[in-house]
Amino acid sequence: MATTDFSEDIRALRATYASIEAVSDIEGIRADVADLSEQAGAPDLWDDPAEAQKVTSRLSHRQAELKRLESIASRIEDLEVMVELAADEDDADMLADADRELVSLHKALQDLEVITLLSGEYDERSAVVTIRSGAGGDDATDFAEMLLRMYLRWAERQGYATKVMDTSYAEGAGIKSATFEVEAPYAYGTLSVEAGTHRLARISPFGSADKRQTSFAAVEVIPLMEEAQEVEIPENDIRIDVFRSSGPGGQSVNTTDSAVRLTHLPTGIVVSMQNEKSQIQNRAAAMRVLQTRLLLLQREEAAAKKKELAGNMTASWGDQIRSYFLYGQQLVKDLRTGHEETQPDAVFDGAISGFIDAGIRWRAGQRSQAR
Repeated sequence: MATTDFSEDIRALRATYASIEAVSDIEGIRADVADLSEQAGAPDLWDDPAEAQKVTSRLSHRQAELKRLESIASRIEDLEVMVELAADEDDADMLADADRELVSLHKALQDLEVITLLSGEYDERSAVVTIRSGAGGDDATDFAEMLLRMYLRWAERQGYATKVMDTSYAEGAGIKSATFEVEAPYAYGTLSVEAGTHRLARISPFGSADKRQTSFAAVEVIPLMEEAQEVEIPENDIRIDVFRSSGPGGQSVNTTDSAVRLTHLPTGIVVSMQNEKSQIQNRAAAMRVLQTRLLLLQREEAAAKKKELAGNMTASWGDQIRSYFLYGQQLVKDLRTGHEETQPDAVFDGAISGFIDAGIRWRAGQRSQAR
């Protein structure tokens, strides 16, 4: 009976994998890996460091996609062999191992299905995330720091590399803002559903006892561009300020004016970087982020003129997308998808994959309706 049940489950796994494989174009990925590997092996590759970085980054991303697909196919084959051996030898322990692997494979395929929904122009890129505190005083700046830790913990759970690029600390608790990179394939497509306004409701630890406080923080997510040559910024359009990097409580991080703030005068966009070792590195990082924001702004304006975004309900800066309740009912609820969790502590410790997956599926549905 167990073998029959496993056979049905394995057939279902194979059918799901086949549909994912078709959408993913695995042969196209293999061709890209072969072509990029040849380019990466060229002896003169690093004569142009910028191009070399682009090639190696693209190769790394495509190799990761291929490995993810091929490893699941291999695991399905191994599961089938395991079930057959367990049945032949009447091995209950091996059947238990097979059952655990079956559950794990179902989860892996669900995750892979979500990735197939990431088909936006920049979805496969790494991400730059900025968190800013909103209304709510100390509670808001504390909430912003809680969100920063939440996303960094989520990335750590996924095995993604992160790099905090800039942090502006509040005079009281928490942070005014923070910007960090998440370097992983599809980090932008994945995290972009987190963009919007987040609301926290709790008994304030900073005010009068037993007084409920509502506070807000905003999350912005943009793709990390290796190069943004499509946007040329005249020098006269930028004001550059340099200052000394600082940490919590005004403690000096270094003793030179290495931090950089770029202000794009025509749009008012401001980008600050302070966590690199030199002013030159901070300026380069800030310029890359500024170019990316201007590129996206140009494309959004062009799309708006053509009414291409009519009916598209993707999260935006002013949209409240999620509420976190830490008094009475312990609940975190997404207002778009209805997905909710009853363990806020786990959510703030990085357990947000359920929200992200639901958000990606919701966005795909919205895009389908808008077509």
